[in-house]
Parts: sequence; C-alpha cells; structure tokens
Amino acid sequence: MPRRSLRAITIGAALALAVVMSGCTAATPPSIAIGEDTVVVDVRTPAEYAGGHLEGAVNIDLQSAEFDATIAELDPDDEYVVYCQSGNRSAQAVTAMEAAGLEVQDAGGISEAEQATGLAIVQ
Repeated sequence: MPRRSLRAITIGAALALAVVMSGCTAATPPSIAIGEDTVVVDVRTPAEYAGGHLEGAVNIDLQSAEFDATIAELDPDDEYVVYCQSGNRSAQAVTAMEAAGLEVQDAGGISEAEQATGLAIVQ
C-alpha cells in the first residue's frame, strides 16, 4: 500500500475517533437540593453511621426490626434523601418509604450522596 494512502487512512481514523470521543464526558452525579424540609437519612447500621455519616443525617437502620414502625412515624410533609454504603440498602429503603407515602430520593452510596448533596462526611 502506498505511503500516501496509509497516511490518509490513519488521519481519517484519527479524525473519526476524535469526533466519536468528543461526545464522551465524565459522568457527574445528579445534584440533590437540600432544603429546610429535607431530612437526610442514613439507613446503614449504627456502627456504620458512627464510623462516618453525612452532616445532619439521621440514622434509621434498614436492618432493624423497628424500621417499618420508624418510617411510619415520619412527617409526610417532609422530603427525604436516603443513602447507605453502596446503594443497595438505600434502594430498598426508598421502596419501603414510598410505600408508606413519603417523598424520597435515593442518593445511593455515601460517596455518591456526599457529591450529590454537597454535605460533608462527619463522625
């Protein structure tokens, strides 16, 4: 293959790759606004909560026998943002809390929740 053709193919491939990659950006987590009526809920165990939680978060352990009774007492006029360690328990908690008539957002795991809410992790 002549050198000129090889060069044209290489340049064409590089340009095509540049066009395709221009649409790729790092994913940023969605932002969650924390208002006056927003309650941030950590559904991890008390030991996990004590090891570090989002500033102002309340701990309602999803694995506790009292979880359903506790969420039944929550104010339905408030908004709730729920997180856990990795996102699995928060998804389960959101399902239960929505079934109880609460307005809930799933912030996922603690790292994602920290980024989405802008709240610091404290002990």
